[in-house]
Amino acid sequence: MTDTRRPRPAVPRSASAPRSPRPAVPRSVRAAAAALALSGLLAVSACSGGAEPVREAGPAVTAEPAALSPTATPTGSPTGGVVPLTPAVEAQLDDAIKKVMSEVSIPGVIVGYTTPDGSYQRTFGVADKNAGTPMSPDLYMRIGSVTKTFTATGILRLVDQGKLGLDDPISKYVPDVPGGDGITLRQLGEMRSGLFNYTLDPGFQQAFFSDPNHPFTPNQLLAYAFKHPANFAPDAKFEYSNTNLILLGLVVEKVGGQPLQEFLNQQVFTPAGLGKTSLPADAAFPSPHAHGYTNQTESGAVEDSTTWNPSWAWAAGAVISDLADLQTWSKVLATGEPLLKPATQAERLKFKSVGDTPDLGYGFGVFTTHGWIGHNGSLPGYESVVIYLPQAKASLAILLNTDILHNGSEPSTFLARAITQIVSPNNVYTLPTPPGSASPTASPSPTGSPTASPTGSPTPLVSPTETMPATPTGTPTLHVA
Repeated sequence: MTDTRRPRPAVPRSASAPRSPRPAVPRSVRAAAAALALSGLLAVSACSGGAEPVREAGPAVTAEPAALSPTATPTGSPTGGVVPLTPAVEAQLDDAIKKVMSEVSIPGVIVGYTTPDGSYQRTFGVADKNAGTPMSPDLYMRIGSVTKTFTATGILRLVDQGKLGLDDPISKYVPDVPGGDGITLRQLGEMRSGLFNYTLDPGFQQAFFSDPNHPFTPNQLLAYAFKHPANFAPDAKFEYSNTNLILLGLVVEKVGGQPLQEFLNQQVFTPAGLGKTSLPADAAFPSPHAHGYTNQTESGAVEDSTTWNPSWAWAAGAVISDLADLQTWSKVLATGEPLLKPATQAERLKFKSVGDTPDLGYGFGVFTTHGWIGHNGSLPGYESVVIYLPQAKASLAILLNTDILHNGSEPSTFLARAITQIVSPNNVYTLPTPPGSASPTASPSPTGSPTASPTGSPTPLVSPTETMPATPTGTPTLHVA
């Protein structure tokens, strides 16, 4: 899914009535949650829980238990039906979003929902808490692990051009990858390589948290990962790892013959009609943009992470975009048009289970949850959800300027669930809360089973069944998705 910054401080209850920061999460706990991931997607693979019936569209949909219950599992199979966007439904959406923002303490939100029969576009809250600047739909935002969908598409473009194959070993393109002869490009994109996630390495965490403006190169990031043995044999299971996307980014550069940002601009962003989407080479952030707020800091206090250098996330989570581009991208990602041949797009959408949770799967750099296809992202200060419901030709993009967890779940998950409960009650976006993270300030055992989260997702996406290595006390853990 994604995710770049320091330990997490508390988030204000709302733009007008901020609350004081909650205590910093013990750093050993953050180690179990650090990764540029699908903010909570992989959490699914690691958790199970009681199901909650889907509420019918209507006033009850915005009730607090529904809006603030990311682990509830919808009943009924996905049908693709969506509720017409009447004034009453739009009012419900307004109320539900405001309620989640207040309960989860989100400074600002940008939402775009479109079907062939209508569209809903809203902004709520502030883009800058100090200046009180309101959010607006034209703001540039960091999107975290939604970046993975672009890098994976770069690989698929090269497949269409006959320059590589998904079942090629990574050793054919990148030397010195441990076990590289037995790890395929497909397994990297499907998060089934078994390679250690570099964002969980204590040395990387120390380097990042001591200086969030520090620039990292892809090879430096891989060095952190390759100090560790593989977590399992290739294709044995699913485990979200940002290391996979760094390797795929290097493959795009080598085979494509140019820097990743230039390749994506020429072969993905531009032909897809994404004029405001870019992969920065440094901390550059086009204006106008929203300020991002995180408690992933050494002190645990909330800080403004707007200018932090996302080089550590690179091909896994450093892309910048805006609402209009991401709504366009949701359809391109889910259908492949106009970028990919149908057969190649079909390879992308070969979803495999990420655990015991039904209706949740991961393909080649993309996930599906209850009929919706897309990805989420999270990195210090920012989160995103970009999804498409093919049966209804409905797109949904959500952008927010905080990554501070609420009861162990990504704030973007609460928003996406509340919105889809209203507009697509048979297809409710659901990413379960990671086990043991019901309380963000609790101190679970270092060997407890963690879950994943998108690079962008501040909660690391990890194997549904694997445990995360402990991080030494005193070292914050990077929570990214």
